[in-house]
Amino acid sequence: MKPEKTPELKRAIKLPHATAMVVGIIIGASIFVQPSEITGQVPSVGGVFLVWILSGVLTFFGALVCAELASIFTQSGGVYVYLKEAYSPGLGFLWGWAMFWIMHSGIIAAVAFICARYVGFFVPLTGAGEKAVAISAILILSAVNYIGVKQGSSLQTLLTLGKVVVIVFIILIGFIWGSEVPEHFAAGEIAQTGIPLNGFFLAMVAGLFAFGGWHMVTYNSEETIDPKKTIPRALMLGTLIVTISYIALNAVYMYILPLDKVASSTRIVADAADAIVGFGGGAFMAGLVVFSTLGGLTGIILCGPRVYYSMAQDGLLFQWVGKVHSKYKTPHRAIMIQAVWSSVLVATGTYRALFTRVVYTEWIFFGLMAIGLILLRRRKDLKRGYSIWGYPVIPIVFTVSSFIIVINQIFASPKDSLFGLSLVLIGVPVYYLWTKKKSSRS
Repeated sequence: MKPEKTPELKRAIKLPHATAMVVGIIIGASIFVQPSEITGQVPSVGGVFLVWILSGVLTFFGALVCAELASIFTQSGGVYVYLKEAYSPGLGFLWGWAMFWIMHSGIIAAVAFICARYVGFFVPLTGAGEKAVAISAILILSAVNYIGVKQGSSLQTLLTLGKVVVIVFIILIGFIWGSEVPEHFAAGEIAQTGIPLNGFFLAMVAGLFAFGGWHMVTYNSEETIDPKKTIPRALMLGTLIVTISYIALNAVYMYILPLDKVASSTRIVADAADAIVGFGGGAFMAGLVVFSTLGGLTGIILCGPRVYYSMAQDGLLFQWVGKVHSKYKTPHRAIMIQAVWSSVLVATGTYRALFTRVVYTEWIFFGLMAIGLILLRRRKDLKRGYSIWGYPVIPIVFTVSSFIIVINQIFASPKDSLFGLSLVLIGVPVYYLWTKKKSSRS
């Protein structure tokens, strides 16, 4: 009797799905909030554009680094795999540790809560009601991803397409109808004095946060058709589409509204809509954010479990986490534990403190990933399907920028930053205890 074949992940993600994943994950709710954060730190039209352009360029550089690494390693897991191969399994474990307990699960909880908050614009919700809606969104979208990567990626593609259409509509209507506004790119009452370097870096952090999630498509390598070509192309196409969209959206905001209004606005799209079509922008904004967050949430939920699956395959998590469903060909148990923990973070509200204190630490890993690319270039046994242009300048620039962001964040918020870093470093003794226990059994 032949032994039963272990189920494998199903390859179903093509270039359009992968590109939609990059675009859909990045364009969540941040672009409808972060323009105010950036304008408040950089009170000039030229400065605002510079921040968004540089944020897009750095994101593109990071995408190029990931593109080469993805063309070398086709195991699911993305950044986890690249850190493991360039340095050690321990560093890869730290990334996965921070992802599950804080970073990735925290993003899911935060985005789901934003979605629920805007659902409350149409249906009055109590605090408990918002949490119930957020948890429901997590569980429903996790169920879609549970029954198949094709279903999850198709839903992601559909939502992303709709999101891009809406953004193009906003841009066109903004410039056409906004031409009736008396002044364009006006400063208003904001004082356009010199921009402090610290303020510029804080604005860059806000800009890069709006570009967050660009790397997540690499988590699904084993479910991507021809990943050595598809993932690099998706990374580059996706980040370019988002960068153009972000710059165009901010141009519309400042074309319609004075700079001081952009800096103080908490619902920038709604205020821009009010300025050109009258009252009613709030409903438009709420509907857009709900739609956008659902699209981003679908992609984020789809990607994360592939890292935990890969860690389990490597023996760095319980083996049962890495099991693949015999029918649906998905890492169903990893999807379930992610859904449960993200729901716990929503229910307790702890994701706010954890996520805001730890999110900056991913840039430490990004910087190490770019250095890892340089180290891996020395290995003659590796074959790459794509070689980064501008090597080694682009990886070096990206590395230096990543560490500047981290250092600036530590100086800006030392207590929160050190607390967040300590949460990540708790994974170090956990890793050594795990490997020690594992070696004693073998």
